[in-house]
Amino acid sequence: MGSFFAGVKAGTLAGTAYVGGLAAFNVLLLYAFRPEVLALITESYPTACAPTAGPNATAIAVGDCFSSVVAVYVPFVAFIGFFIAIAYSGVFGIAYEAFPGKSPSVKGMVLAVLVGGTLLVLNLVGVEFDPVARVAVTSFFLVWTFVYGTLMGRLYKRYTREVRFVSKGEGPLKIMVDGRDRTGRTRTFALRSSHEVRAVAGGKEAFKGWSVSGGVKVEDPSSYETTMDVEGDGVLVAQSAARS
Repeated sequence: MGSFFAGVKAGTLAGTAYVGGLAAFNVLLLYAFRPEVLALITESYPTACAPTAGPNATAIAVGDCFSSVVAVYVPFVAFIGFFIAIAYSGVFGIAYEAFPGKSPSVKGMVLAVLVGGTLLVLNLVGVEFDPVARVAVTSFFLVWTFVYGTLMGRLYKRYTREVRFVSKGEGPLKIMVDGRDRTGRTRTFALRSSHEVRAVAGGKEAFKGWSVSGGVKVEDPSSYETTMDVEGDGVLVAQSAARS
């Protein structure tokens, strides 16, 4: 259980940097290899893009085709890539604890591999028109994906806090958080978020009260069912006592 909204929030910033960087790098390469790109466009689309376009010609000038690639195709690919990154970010937020790795950066790298692999499969990494350009795009893509994963993990950590749930006393109590059993576990929650918590006692023990430490607060420490506010990392303890 993580935070969907924290994942999307982190993913919006990290995803913008990721696909924006890929798009900017591809535009720079297109201009750096402009003569080769113009020749390739003319060869590949002779009926649509001509070296020159007269008033009665059906094809447009190859220079205009080049401008369309830069101004239309590259932003369109970046737009699709961004929404792919956002979709994965939401999954990352929901299933954060299930992602491999102990640190946010490692978990972020796992996400980056998933996002980058999807972009590769869908051929959304860059415009391949020359062997040298292909090597440059691939190299930048690998490095930039690593940067994206690190950034994603750090941003998610920035927008969330960890809370550990502990049961103490005469007998074990179940700690239900938003309807799920979180007893003895540590989970991430969005910073400054509120959650319903409930202590469920068995047959031989009774709820005694809540105790908190760190950045966790409860609305009513004496009530078995109350609201938890997450302002920072902390611990929520459910105290039990033997039934009289």
